[in-house]
Amino acid sequence: MKQLALDIAAPPAPTLDNFVSGRNLELLVALDAFVRGEGARFIYLWGDIGSGRSHLLHAVLAAVRAAGRTAQSFDAETAPGAPPDALIVADDVHKLDDVAQVALFDLYNRLRAGGGALLASGDVAPAQLTVREDLKTRLAAGLVYQLHALTDEEKAAALARHAEARGFALTKEVSDYLLHHTRRDLPSLLALLDALDRYSLASRRAVTVPLLRELLKQD
Repeated sequence: MKQLALDIAAPPAPTLDNFVSGRNLELLVALDAFVRGEGARFIYLWGDIGSGRSHLLHAVLAAVRAAGRTAQSFDAETAPGAPPDALIVADDVHKLDDVAQVALFDLYNRLRAGGGALLASGDVAPAQLTVREDLKTRLAAGLVYQLHALTDEEKAAALARHAEARGFALTKEVSDYLLHHTRRDLPSLLALLDALDRYSLASRRAVTVPLLRELLKQD
């Protein structure tokens, strides 16, 4: 039983397929084209913490590598050696220090000239970033998307669909408890729901709020 509780800490690897789009369908279409090397070569997305920015960047990075193409996360120290035709993902650009900002600016120019691509993210729109003006201009030059976090209603609907796919009906009481007493990002919620289903099967008890509380109390 304890192993079931430990499994809660291991949500599935991020992919574009397991990202629930909500109001972000247009962005997902653009990222799918980006992964295939079509459409825009430079995309900047922004949104609040928990909106899924890192999920999408990791998903794109994994998908491009799986397709056999060169892709890497931005790092100021290794940026000068990045191939000019590579696909680069740069998360949390609002946190970059002066040295990293210069490195990203220079890398952007090399990617543009060499046929590469850049997917970057931050917590605000390019105009509101507290970074170099020339870097702001570069980040705003491609496609820019605001990433809208899922509403509680959209999360509840995603949980209900996931439960149905696993062969059980999720009650509103259990759904509400998940949304208000556990981590609120969707990957964690889905991982917890999976653990709850396994715990229910192992204990031969229905999925209820008391069963969920019991699972959450385990070490």
